Amino acid sequence: MIDQDREILLFAPDLLGESLAAEIPTEELPVRIRRSADQLQGHPSLVIWSLPTETQPLILEREILQLQQRWTPAPTLLLLPADYGRDPQSLLSLNCDGILQDPDLAALRDAVQTLLNGGRVLKIKPHSEHSSTSQPSLSMAQWLLVSGLQQIGRDLQVIEALLDPPPEHFVMRLMLEGRCRELRSAKNLLLWLWGPLHTGLADVMPLHDQSKTLELTLNDREPTAVWNAIQQRLEGAVSSGLGNGTGQLLAIEGLHPERRRDLLLALLQQLHEVLLRLRGDELVGTRDQKALSARWQSLQTEVKQQALRSVAGNYVRLPQGESLVAVADQLVDRTDLHQSDDELPDPQTMLASLVLDQPVLVDGQLLPSDDPRALLQLETLISNWLVRTAELIGSELLGICGEWPELRRYLLQQDLISTRELERLRNQLNSQSRWQDWIERPIRLYESRRLLFSLKTGRIEPLLLTEPRDEELKRLRWWQQQVALIVEARDAIAPQVQALVKRLGDLMVVVLTQVVGRAIGLIGRGIAQGMGRSLGRS
Repeated sequence: MIDQDREILLFAPDLLGESLAAEIPTEELPVRIRRSADQLQGHPSLVIWSLPTETQPLILEREILQLQQRWTPAPTLLLLPADYGRDPQSLLSLNCDGILQDPDLAALRDAVQTLLNGGRVLKIKPHSEHSSTSQPSLSMAQWLLVSGLQQIGRDLQVIEALLDPPPEHFVMRLMLEGRCRELRSAKNLLLWLWGPLHTGLADVMPLHDQSKTLELTLNDREPTAVWNAIQQRLEGAVSSGLGNGTGQLLAIEGLHPERRRDLLLALLQQLHEVLLRLRGDELVGTRDQKALSARWQSLQTEVKQQALRSVAGNYVRLPQGESLVAVADQLVDRTDLHQSDDELPDPQTMLASLVLDQPVLVDGQLLPSDDPRALLQLETLISNWLVRTAELIGSELLGICGEWPELRRYLLQQDLISTRELERLRNQLNSQSRWQDWIERPIRLYESRRLLFSLKTGRIEPLLLTEPRDEELKRLRWWQQQVALIVEARDAIAPQVQALVKRLGDLMVVVLTQVVGRAIGLIGRGIAQGMGRSLGRS
């Protein structure tokens, strides 16, 4: 409940300030709006600053800091105009308790209620002009490479849209799929010859999605509220349907859309149960992160089993041979759920924050978990765990469906009921897995990069994070180490090759201009003189 004696200090232009002062208080929100510090009878419970026009980032940061220092511990709510043109992500560094861009009256009242109750509110709209003004200057070669990748990316998006759903005409579908493979091969060839690994993800959404409104709401600052906010955002992303924007084949694509959604939602619910168990564990009192990570690893098999049972259904029975069998029991007995993904990052980061309430390291800063930047990073780590764990389960399900034909109609997409199509998908996944394990993973380890999968509304997007991976690099097998050595040799030889080519080019210029060009000039002069003499005699 909000006390009627609570006062809100409002800084806004005259007309807007008078309107807000009259409209914000209601019977459900009995507060007093003060337009200046002289009208305050005590310390304000909330400070609202309505930014009239766009302000330089340094000035805005300084003003926000002064408001926070002057009126601490009152939270600060920043109201932005609708045409605010700065990068929305740069506003996260202001560390404001609330940031709203062009809110309506109902959203403003809800935000005030949340902030007075000790929560956080964030709603920032994207600005399309920002991306064009913040791009660094590129050389001619870089511009050609990036423009080629962008053109390939646009063509891929068009073809993927035509393939969702696949056309009924079989020849048209084969042509589109073949064209899609050609474009992916061309993109990989460009990256292998001319660009670093991360350039290929230039057309992919980063950790923050600038194409959609950035919206977060926390009822309080506790880790449970942070987890609830992340859980709601991920449930919304999964429930809206997920396309594949990773640029590679995923095992969960073979599952029926409903089973795919059920699997991700079941894993999310199991993660919720695991976090509850870990918070009530005796390890929380010792605050031993290594023991907490070991406890987390010991629960992974159980998490996968419970998620598998949720997807299969505890009461579903299907024919197997001449008898009806429980699908859930058969799946649990016939799947190997003890395997793990080597690309999963250390779970200490998200466990220490969500269980032990420790800060999160983001861009060299230790931030509390309720900070929007920390929350987005935790959301990305949890999304990556969901997708990669679902991939492990999905691969096992495809293998079981290959041996149990009656299960295909229940778990897989319609086109994978055919044995040929199912085996083709499994072979492609196996080939892709070997290529990634032998080639791509050593390169990422050498470049100290980790590939994460992020759940966005409507798509699964890749994200490359830079982090030290020297210990993993040392544990590579012999062949993988040779791949890393080839990349290192390429980096070492490339400057010498470039210098040699440059010197050869300079030498060719000298030869063509000083030797060949001068010789051609002398020959032309002799011809002209000979023609002049012949004309004079005539």
